[in-house]
Amino acid sequence: MIDLEPAARDDWYALARIEDVPRSGLDTRLLGRPVRVARAQDGTIVAFGPDGERLATTIAYGHVFASLGAPGKPLFAIPEFEEADRRLATCGAVRVRASGLRLVENFLDMAHFPFVHTDLLGIEERPEVPDYEVEIRRDIDEVIATRCRFWQPRAAAHAEGGQMSEYVYRVATPFNVLLYKTCPSDPARVDVIGLLVQPLEEDLSAAFAFVLVVDAVSSTTNIIRFQQTIFLQDRIILENQRPRLLPLSPRAEIPTRADLSSVAYRRRLKEKGLRFGTLERDGRAAP
Repeated sequence: MIDLEPAARDDWYALARIEDVPRSGLDTRLLGRPVRVARAQDGTIVAFGPDGERLATTIAYGHVFASLGAPGKPLFAIPEFEEADRRLATCGAVRVRASGLRLVENFLDMAHFPFVHTDLLGIEERPEVPDYEVEIRRDIDEVIATRCRFWQPRAAAHAEGGQMSEYVYRVATPFNVLLYKTCPSDPARVDVIGLLVQPLEEDLSAAFAFVLVVDAVSSTTNIIRFQQTIFLQDRIILENQRPRLLPLSPRAEIPTRADLSSVAYRRRLKEKGLRFGTLERDGRAAP
């Protein structure tokens, strides 16, 4: 079992949807280690580590979060969860044979929309990614991309017709990323989409997605189905991507202008000293 660097050990990770934790408990893995999520008689949910030690546990956003170490700050805030007219739909877990960092990076990538999510998030006739801005906010330890725009034929489950969607990407932690995008039913507001990645092993992940939307029309089933369709299309690409681990060397994969978010994300991972799920651990070769 490899040693964990503080940047991996002391962060927050989603382990399960609240509704998926049975009375009998749930056995899973985190960062290559066995963990258990237990539900007490009073309904309280707590996570336990490999040696039975109680882990720092937080219940939020429809999910159970835990840390193997000592988090230096509380779980990231999502103020939109306080807005009463929003609907939360959690999509469950999807296993992906790839580094969790690859999943986050794919979530940040707009250039694949027309080719992977054809007729949903993009069309091949309009593949352009307009210039956008990316900032590493070291004061809050996040990477934020703003002024992201992309024309989409169907931006959400309740969308009617195409729209130029505006995005803000927020990498709240290396394995948790949020997207704020134009709400089709109310252009003055944004929908929130989250991808919460549980790194089971270095090259095996569980992805929990949620949407927090202003949508009085769609059924919860249709909202979930739309998001699952998008992610299952991504899974095909992710599981065929090589290497499965994320290279941090700038010479390993050549970025384009559309990859500014990826460049900033990898730079921040290097600054933080995070190596779990990367090729840089121990100088190993690509699997």
